[in-house]
Amino acid sequence: MEKGCAFISGLSFLWFGAEEKAAVVATASDLQTKGPGRDDPRGALRFGVESTGGLFKRSLMTEQEAQNAVFVRSVKQKNHLELPISALSPTSSIQSSLSSASIPLRGQGNLKFTSWSLPAPTSVEPEKKSTITNRLLQLERQLLDDEDDELSVSDGSAVTNSEWNETMQKLIFPQKPLSNSPTSSSSSSSSSSITSSRQMLLDTATAISAGNLDTAAANLALLKGAANKLGNPEQRLTAMMVTALALRINPRGPATIAVTSDIFTPEHLTSSQMLYEAAPCFKLALMTANLAIIEATKDHPKIHIIDFDVGQGLQLASLLHSLAERHRHISVKITAFCDPTLPFNSLAGNLNLVGDRLAKLAEGLGIGLRFSTVNRRTTELDRAALDCGTEEALVVNFAFLLSRIADESVSPANPRDELLRRVKALGPKVVTLVEQEMNGNTAPFATRFAEACAHYGALLESMEAIIVGRESNERARVEACLARKACNSVAREGADRVERCEVYGKWKARLGMAGFKPVQLGPGVVETVKRRLASLGNNPGFMVKEEDGRVACGWMGRVINVASAWH
Repeated sequence: MEKGCAFISGLSFLWFGAEEKAAVVATASDLQTKGPGRDDPRGALRFGVESTGGLFKRSLMTEQEAQNAVFVRSVKQKNHLELPISALSPTSSIQSSLSSASIPLRGQGNLKFTSWSLPAPTSVEPEKKSTITNRLLQLERQLLDDEDDELSVSDGSAVTNSEWNETMQKLIFPQKPLSNSPTSSSSSSSSSSITSSRQMLLDTATAISAGNLDTAAANLALLKGAANKLGNPEQRLTAMMVTALALRINPRGPATIAVTSDIFTPEHLTSSQMLYEAAPCFKLALMTANLAIIEATKDHPKIHIIDFDVGQGLQLASLLHSLAERHRHISVKITAFCDPTLPFNSLAGNLNLVGDRLAKLAEGLGIGLRFSTVNRRTTELDRAALDCGTEEALVVNFAFLLSRIADESVSPANPRDELLRRVKALGPKVVTLVEQEMNGNTAPFATRFAEACAHYGALLESMEAIIVGRESNERARVEACLARKACNSVAREGADRVERCEVYGKWKARLGMAGFKPVQLGPGVVETVKRRLASLGNNPGFMVKEEDGRVACGWMGRVINVASAWH
């Protein structure tokens, strides 16, 4: 028997497949109910129990015909259900995608959110037979009650959409009883909502990977009801990822050009710098890199810093402040290297302004500073092009840069490894690396999406703890930056996918193949970062830990950023 929406009969076959229907029929036939039946005023039906006390003693076909006759007269089915039929298909893929989902149901103009806990395809069999029958009988009473004729219904329906939807979900997919404790109940409800939305996102990504685009589209339609850009962190994440998945399904949609180009605009550059300042995990990781530079160059009066992504110069400004606090009479040279072939270097024209601001800052701090820019291809990178002096302590800073440079999975030329080899040939005193900790480069799409959900979900939660006001302009711009990064990482492929984060283990292997060795960060570096974290206030969710030559900054056990040093 083909699966789908079945007729409302004495057994109320709603959205059951063949196996489920057979199980319910077998259940009903085995049960006997005592007591008198209920006479139908129309004289066409004795509902439930015959006068002899037997349940459904007439043939199933006769029972169905009688029930359908009454149903047609008393209940007029709505032409439109707010819940898409495709989203309730009993196929295994859709049942998986709707597992514990938060689904909006609209009835009589009121929006309601109800947690649905859909069973696995085989969940009907182990359920107690009496429970199934009771649920079906209750459904029939709701739909075919004699008193319904007395209701005033202008549209001819004795059951409203709201009642219809609520009855369906309560009887077919009953919720588990809540704890008697109000605190536990609230916590359980919140946890269930978070789990359901996150799971549906993951299932949708799996459906896309399998080519089940209809299922994915139906899931996204449901997820939109749980998305809210101004809501709690999970609702914000859902909004972010629904957009990313929609673009994945339809990469040529009207919003695609705006989303993919936004990561190369001045606004994205500015909001990225705001992210580095506002999010403690980013700020602490950049601070760790600066401390590693100071530690490595403490005995050198001249420092030459090569930076491949100066941005607005915030990290370098912080470094100058740290150098001044140590009362060092040194000279600093900063070279901003820009490869014109890299798409995110299209804003290099602003570097002169950044250099002027840094020069004024250094002058006020009593530090001699020389700022210059070099516009060359990576293949032309050498000491002569950078004007490196023999008496200088050469420093190379990779802050959130390497993950945006293509590797061998994108281009046979492997620009990422080419850059590392060129930098190694410069003979730097120290190379600092700061990256987001996420397996988002060569992993399969579904795995990459799951990583993105966990990573950006933790980020949004951490920002909720430190940014006051969910509707603040600062937070909106920072989260828009995160959304653009997530969309590029999830929705794009090939050369168009610029955001290609890696986990530390992969960076360690890649730098090792280029000839680099890790520099052990001293205890003073880690303790300084921890003191800075403590100064941010009482936020126990944040963490800073040293492990395997790196300093990891994270939230609630999830590492978000990693800083390390190499030579």
